[in-house]
Amino acid sequence: MSSDRYLARRTKLIQAIRKADLSALLVTNPKNVSYLTGFSGEDSHLLIGPGRTHFFSDSRFETQLQDECPGLTVEIRTSRTLMHDFLAEWLPKFGLSNLGIESSSMVVSLHNQLTESLKPLPLVPKAGLVEELRLIKDSDEVTELRRAVHQAERGFELMRSLILPDQTERQASHELEHGMRRFGATRAAFEPIIAVGDRAALPHYRAGMRTFRESGFALIDWGALSARGYHSDLTRILVTSKLPTKLAHVYGVVLKAQLAGIAAIRPGAKCQDVDAAARKVIEQAGFGKHFGHGLGHGIGLDIHEGPKLSPISTDVLKPGMTVTVEPGIYLPGMGGVRIEDDVLVTRDGCEVLTSLPKDVPLTVC
Repeated sequence: MSSDRYLARRTKLIQAIRKADLSALLVTNPKNVSYLTGFSGEDSHLLIGPGRTHFFSDSRFETQLQDECPGLTVEIRTSRTLMHDFLAEWLPKFGLSNLGIESSSMVVSLHNQLTESLKPLPLVPKAGLVEELRLIKDSDEVTELRRAVHQAERGFELMRSLILPDQTERQASHELEHGMRRFGATRAAFEPIIAVGDRAALPHYRAGMRTFRESGFALIDWGALSARGYHSDLTRILVTSKLPTKLAHVYGVVLKAQLAGIAAIRPGAKCQDVDAAARKVIEQAGFGKHFGHGLGHGIGLDIHEGPKLSPISTDVLKPGMTVTVEPGIYLPGMGGVRIEDDVLVTRDGCEVLTSLPKDVPLTVC
């Protein structure tokens, strides 16, 4: 990604810092540091504000920073100095009247150490300054999200072709991650959910020792992490022999709900209204109490980020946002159905980034 892209992001952030009446912001969230600089390492912080951008890291990353972050002013500490002591040494040199901190990610111990070391400099908690910028994906980010979707889909198709009746959920999970890696993913975006039979009624089930032979279907929720750190997130129902009659009906309801939710996605749409469009279908079918989670969430450098599609969300959709749409119905003792796609908000509507069929449940190849 061009260094100009990172410079443009930092310029936008500096405008937000000015608007928040801060002298500077100390960026400690590793995902935010990466978003603003392109740095792919860890244990590093960025001080940014009008007239100053300083990167604080350690000697392990000195060469890496030269490669990934050309042009940045970098201060390198050695193993003889702890990061909070290093910051306490450097920050007073900038003549700050206050210092914004990322209150949603800075750990309490670092906050306490800096508060004590930097007295009387006020530390001002600020949440979401960088995350607000991250809501809108630029063209490079959309390309990376497409890549993560492609890696997830190719890995799934490979796993699907290799499933055997005596294979366990956990073995299939490992096969799925291996497949995504074969097609370029760094790793799975999260631990895949492979839930056979009635385990599919648990929305965040962890793959265990059940075999595919034990039931005629499985819920599979998975995603890929691209080389640049972007996530995909998909869910499909896989039929290995036969889907029970009631769940076949539920599948049709969930699919109708998901299509209604996707149809409601457009610039200016309230996220709670998008949720309502899908939820209404499920409620009218008599399954409202069996759909307890929100309709979806943003995806990007984090697997769960803004905006949120839920009944209580205050977010409004804008072009460039990317969200999952994943209604589900969960029937304890029987199983569950969830269908999930990744969707990009466009200037005049939306684009579904995922391409795996869903008109009917998928079958084993």
